[in-house]
Amino acid sequence: MRDQAFHAFFERHHAALSGLAFLLTADKTAADDLAADALTEVWKHWDRVSAAGDPAAYAKGIVANLARNWLRRQGRARRGLALLGLGGDRAPGPDVPAVLDVRTALKRLPYRRRACVVLRYAFDLPEREVADILGISVGAVKSQTSRGAKQLADLLRDLKFDPEVAR
Repeated sequence: MRDQAFHAFFERHHAALSGLAFLLTADKTAADDLAADALTEVWKHWDRVSAAGDPAAYAKGIVANLARNWLRRQGRARRGLALLGLGGDRAPGPDVPAVLDVRTALKRLPYRRRACVVLRYAFDLPEREVADILGISVGAVKSQTSRGAKQLADLLRDLKFDPEVAR
């Protein structure tokens, strides 16, 4: 019974969790890995999580935390390579015309704003659920979502393509 319930949960939520991770990280491979890691954590605690009522919210919270940690590691790795004089093998400009899209603009938002905007608008979650997932207050969700949506709109309207941002 336990295995069947988790299998049904997995089938129902895997794609959405991977999509959430992709919107937070902008990296397809990392998104798939983070969704798998989150589902592994849900499985480990399935009895407790499923009894609590909303395993999907728990899984989204895990994805958000894993994505934040992944982004931190990526930043540290890039800084470390730069200090060593490595990682400068990028072309000075894009080799094909670039198209600015929402994902590029999302990457410019600070993590918490990005997470709030993605969870509220892309996943249509209520503020209370976003607050629970991110471990912040409803007021913080409201302000971060509002500021993030405005910043995203400004970026989409005013931002000129920067090849370093799109990478």
